[in-house]
Amino acid sequence: MKIFFYSLLISVFFGCQDKTPEQIKPPNILFIGIDDLRPELGSYGSEIAVSPNLDKLASQGLQFNKAYCQQAICGPSRASLLTGIRPETSGVFHNYIKFRKVNPDVVTLPQHFMNNGYETVYCGKIFHHGDKDDQKSWSRLPALDSMMIKGVKDPVGFALQENMKERSETRKAMFDKYGKIARYGLAMGNAYESADVPDNTYGDGYNTEMAIATMKDMLATTPDTPFLLGLGFNKPHLNWVAPKKYWDLYDREKIKLSTQVSGPENGAQVGLHPSFELRVRSGIPKKGEINEELAITLKHAYLACVSYVDAQIGKMISALEEAGVRDNTIIIVWSDHGWHLGDMGIWGKATNYEIATRVPMMIWTPDMPKGIRGKTTDALVELIDMYPTLTELAGLEVPDHVEGTSFKSLLENPNRQWKTAAFSQFPSPALREWGAFPIRPAMRETYFGPLLEEVEGRIIKQQGDKWDRVLFENNLMGYAMRTKDYRFIVWKDHTNPEKEPVFIELYDHNTDPLETKNIAKESPELVTKLMVQFDAGWKGSKSAIK
Repeated sequence: MKIFFYSLLISVFFGCQDKTPEQIKPPNILFIGIDDLRPELGSYGSEIAVSPNLDKLASQGLQFNKAYCQQAICGPSRASLLTGIRPETSGVFHNYIKFRKVNPDVVTLPQHFMNNGYETVYCGKIFHHGDKDDQKSWSRLPALDSMMIKGVKDPVGFALQENMKERSETRKAMFDKYGKIARYGLAMGNAYESADVPDNTYGDGYNTEMAIATMKDMLATTPDTPFLLGLGFNKPHLNWVAPKKYWDLYDREKIKLSTQVSGPENGAQVGLHPSFELRVRSGIPKKGEINEELAITLKHAYLACVSYVDAQIGKMISALEEAGVRDNTIIIVWSDHGWHLGDMGIWGKATNYEIATRVPMMIWTPDMPKGIRGKTTDALVELIDMYPTLTELAGLEVPDHVEGTSFKSLLENPNRQWKTAAFSQFPSPALREWGAFPIRPAMRETYFGPLLEEVEGRIIKQQGDKWDRVLFENNLMGYAMRTKDYRFIVWKDHTNPEKEPVFIELYDHNTDPLETKNIAKESPELVTKLMVQFDAGWKGSKSAIK
């Protein structure tokens, strides 16, 4: 026994001699979140996106080709991935619920790291706006004073005077006409802006500079303490504002629009919304189609924002390298949900379909096997899986409440047997405001009224006797299950889960990857089989992992 102990001690001692102090201390975490980014990157096969920095990171780490959010809207998605609990458990279904109000004692991802000796701090958007200053999650404030010392002005929403004036005048007009209901996003200014300004004029460039300064400050003041640094980008969320040089990366003539301009055949009419989030912007038709010229401009604006964010991520990673801590820092990049750019005839997130729920996600770790670097995996993973994964990679215990599954083993074998399904959900998208809140009565008195009448007419025509306003507006939840081959969406009363589904959708990704036709009615045996898997839920999907 003594011989074994001394052998182990010698092995550990001499093993550590090969490592620098930086390698011995727990790894730092660079936690990069991006708002509204679908997998529109070169590394994901985009033929037009200019994203060299994220493409480079993907070539060095592991890229997840089938990663899914738990709800395709900012607040619930971020609450889920940062608390480790799913929307169905937390009750956070829209942007106006603060996660601490309904789950006051939950230990968040950054809080768990802070409780285990990490310095935790964020710059930009990590939690959704109403939750961003959660005092239990962060150990320090960002280095805001560094920006003041350098004379960097506070970031702006618009840089051009005409756009500032437009937003101000539109906001006043909306409040004069509709009263307090206008504060729920009826006047947001122009949908896009191209201004010849420095990167730090807008929030994402500003926050990147501040994150770099914050990292340097932590390394100078607490060099022996590992850090979790959250860097959250607002773009490509509307409004699509980006410095002109990123717009100039694209040739407008080469921008292609979606060819899928209508919803799925036999799909749920309640499953697609009338693009509320875009229509509240100035210059956007309040009803009807988005014409081709405008659609190209909008996609151009989205792509410019993607490249703007990509450039900031490049700056942050370069700063890590210059500081000499890249070799002991885990870098993980994720988006909170996808975005329809005219796909299925809508503009926005907030659906249960592939285009809104599938997200880009990639990870780089210092000790990844060389043979894994630059690989991709088709394993079904979920944003909620990041919490346990980062916890395990840092050598910490995973809290009992966490409902995700660590994908640490995928970093060793990306092709190993994995979960059989990923799960997302969204409450009646067609009858929700663009923050996923049920339609307020006063909202029907605004310019949304005619749109809502059209939507309701289609839903009533499809559902017939099943139509019930209280159910469809407040209690109907679409639960999406993505398997290797199928997307299965079950529309149910979430307050009475024992009731039969109101509607079912089924899409075969082998023959219909764009989800153009619901085949549920013509595939009863397959529906029965998938319903068994659906009823087993996320816990059942884990049973396939060996």
